[in-house]
Amino acid sequence: MTAANNTLRTPARSEPRMTRRQRTLLQKTAIHLVLLAGVVLMFIPLVWTISTSLKSPGEVYLFPPTWIPNEIMWSNYYRAVTAIPFFLYLWNTVLITAISIVGKVISITLVAFAFARLRWWGRDVMFIVMLATMMLPPHITLIPQFIMFKWLGWIDTFLPLIVPTFFGGPYLTFLVRQYLLAIPRELDDAARIDGCSDFGLYWRIIMPLAKPAILIVVIFVFNGTWNEFLLPLIYLHNPDLFTLALGLRMFQGEASTSWNLLMAASLLSMLPVIILFFVTQRHFIQGIVFTGVKA
Repeated sequence: MTAANNTLRTPARSEPRMTRRQRTLLQKTAIHLVLLAGVVLMFIPLVWTISTSLKSPGEVYLFPPTWIPNEIMWSNYYRAVTAIPFFLYLWNTVLITAISIVGKVISITLVAFAFARLRWWGRDVMFIVMLATMMLPPHITLIPQFIMFKWLGWIDTFLPLIVPTFFGGPYLTFLVRQYLLAIPRELDDAARIDGCSDFGLYWRIIMPLAKPAILIVVIFVFNGTWNEFLLPLIYLHNPDLFTLALGLRMFQGEASTSWNLLMAASLLSMLPVIILFFVTQRHFIQGIVFTGVKA
């Protein structure tokens, strides 16, 4: 044996491996950093809106822009609600939104109940046809609807914005229908044994059990109707009938735009949506989760 073979070989020093706990911690840290970056990016427009609403007209156009106004102009909010008939537009928006919520809740729950709990010829085919309409862009029906509403004499009234809400909608009908499918059918049989009619089953049994799904409908309809701009722009020409979304356009002139007043009025119009979300946040997320799981 040679001397080289007799010498003890020292094992190679292995690199320290990352433990499972360290890998998990690193992954969670990366995920939270990405989420934090997303939150910051989403809040930038809101922060900029708040900052602009508190600036003087001259400071709005400064470059480089300033995030914190040199002089906070709280009077912009008073000027915003007095420069236009803000409260009239607010009342118009509240009226249209409230009636639209009632119409959507009634029509969507009735249609979803018929698809989920009743047995009738052609039910599945009609459901597929309804889902197929979701692939059609809503804007392709604007011209036929405008012609029809003009023939009915509804232009420059709230009717074109309210009446269609009583005919349901495919997306929310699908969500509510999926929720109703998970309710045990034994309740239907028990109710019918007690002499309950189809409408009694809908009103007394299904509706109380479908509150999470109904809350989703309310939030979606409120948010969509409150922020709707295109339909009021098409059907409403009388300034006394304008909604908030349409009334904000009055801050934009041909030569210039009062950005500070526009941002102040925009923030005020956003408050009901923000308040509704924070009040119903827990129930809204719970309803979405339940609907997704039961689907």
